[in-house]
Amino acid sequence: MALSSPEQIAASQKASLDAFFGLTGKVLEGVEKLVALNLQVVKSTLAESQENLTKAPGISDPQQWVTLQASFTAPFAEKSLSYGRQLFDIASTTQAEVAQLARTQYERYNARTQEFIEEAAKNAPAGSEAAIAAWKSAISATTTLCESLQKTGQQAAEMAGANLEAVTASASKSAKRSAELASVAASAKH
Repeated sequence: MALSSPEQIAASQKASLDAFFGLTGKVLEGVEKLVALNLQVVKSTLAESQENLTKAPGISDPQQWVTLQASFTAPFAEKSLSYGRQLFDIASTTQAEVAQLARTQYERYNARTQEFIEEAAKNAPAGSEAAIAAWKSAISATTTLCESLQKTGQQAAEMAGANLEAVTASASKSAKRSAELASVAASAKH
């Protein structure tokens, strides 16, 4: 087997193009999900705004106005939190898919590099064993580093998700409490 036969070069180019289009496809899927989410939010916000604004002109009592305002803010806070969760889900899913593609490409590249080094070792002149061993050691160290970085990135994403859930839960409770207090205050003044 030659070190760089035309078939190997063509296969390498095809693999690179496949990886590029695979990556582009995953990123575009994420963008498409984001656009769909944003359109959904805009449509529902416009519909709710229209509904709420049609209620406002009929209110003459200040307490009813306070109650109406409270009824606007609580759902808005919940929907904002829901939007944040959905946005995070889209981003983390897209990131995970892109990372998987990158990992797969790295593994393929690493395998090809190993094959190249093995082939070079077979054809290397006498006395080049130290250089071949250094190449193998460098590749092993690089593989270990990439795996470590991958694990660290995955742990950071998991931690960010857990933190987002904790903040969301806290903010949700706070929004509900505020709405309940406004409603109780409005009821108490009647």
